[in-house]
Amino acid sequence: MTQKDTNESPLIPVAMQIIIYAGNGRNKALEAVQLAKNKQLAAAYQALASAKKEITLAHQAQTEIIQNEAAGRHYEPSLLFTHAQDHLMTIASEISMTENMIELFEVVLTDAVSSNQPSSI
Repeated sequence: MTQKDTNESPLIPVAMQIIIYAGNGRNKALEAVQLAKNKQLAAAYQALASAKKEITLAHQAQTEIIQNEAAGRHYEPSLLFTHAQDHLMTIASEISMTENMIELFEVVLTDAVSSNQPSSI
């Protein structure tokens, strides 16, 4: 058995951190959209802030690996780490879109109130 066979890649636990933090961010972003749909904008922005904190933690985990590699540490390629990075970037985009959606809900609701027309949201 080689050392590669007996030791877990150091990327595996980091990949799992990234997946978990990003997944938590996605869940908070989905919660934020539901709150906005229910016209609870303050709570939606709070959930969005939580989503951003989670995605930041995921990004920090990835960044540490990238900085280590730039400093000369070598990592064997890892499909799980690649998946984690894809997961991170996809969810970061979702969180960005969520923020835009909540802002749009806010504009529509504000316009409906100022024009005294019922909102269809």
